Amino acid sequence: MRYKNCLLLIAALALSDAFAQTYPNKTITLIVPAAAGGPTDTVSRMIAQSMGRELKGQIVVENAGGAGGTIGAGRVARAAGDGYTLYVYHIGQATFPALYRKLAFDALNDFEPIGRITNVPMTLVAKRELAANDFKELMAWIKANGSKVSLATAGLGSVSNLCALLLRQSFGTDPTLVPYKGTGPAMNDLLGGQVDVMCDQTTNTTPHIKGGRIKAFGVTTLTRVGALKDLPTLDELGLKGFDLSAWHALWAAKGTPKPIVDELVKALQAALKDLAVIQRFADLGTEPVREAEATPAALYAHLKAEIDRWGPIIRAAGQFAD
Repeated sequence: MRYKNCLLLIAALALSDAFAQTYPNKTITLIVPAAAGGPTDTVSRMIAQSMGRELKGQIVVENAGGAGGTIGAGRVARAAGDGYTLYVYHIGQATFPALYRKLAFDALNDFEPIGRITNVPMTLVAKRELAANDFKELMAWIKANGSKVSLATAGLGSVSNLCALLLRQSFGTDPTLVPYKGTGPAMNDLLGGQVDVMCDQTTNTTPHIKGGRIKAFGVTTLTRVGALKDLPTLDELGLKGFDLSAWHALWAAKGTPKPIVDELVKALQAALKDLAVIQRFADLGTEPVREAEATPAALYAHLKAEIDRWGPIIRAAGQFAD
């Protein structure tokens, strides 16, 4: 019996290895559970293009936004583990367990981790027409107007929503949170003056800040951002210890054979060393993670730690999406 089991294992490994040698032989779909035009979409398309060249195949990005990212995530959780369904998301993956009492998937264990991609600083920005011109004036305006202030977010569980929760604690007042189905639509309304303030990733805000289309007041990390070196940190401005960055990561559907996972890890790590990707990331105020972070084990450990970090904060805020 033991001999038979060994033969079956050897046969399975041989088949898996043979599968990897012909991978990919069709188009790979990369699911992004957010709207087109947002920061996650931007990061995904850059990585997809570079990884596709490395794999000598085509990776097509498919946006599947809605329901706080759970629609796209659910599709990946149900997909066949054959290496042809990939998934890029951010810190929102860590908020799923606390936000949703009835979740159709396990955010930690129903996906095959490949590796982290980048850690993206956030920026506190406002519509161009806002009267405040510096952080002190902004704080005074927000405190004076309270719930009349509209603070745009990409929806429950999004990194912009997490930033908004931390900002409300720091402000000592309660601006009205205005949720969108992604930061792309939220940014469009900020540009159009329909909302007042927003906390969003540098990958989405940097071009608009440099173009003078929105006002910028500070970055959410403890160190300044190279692409926006004149913009102070919120910590410098008086919100001591304020530190938040959005991370993006790559997963495959659960059950993807290890030889294919290994190929995807190699392709991801190659993409993170791609000079075009590095330059484009720098233009947008971020940079690729270190190679040691772009591995399945590192991503799994990081996601678990983030679930443990954000769960109590979300529950304390009473934010749930059934």
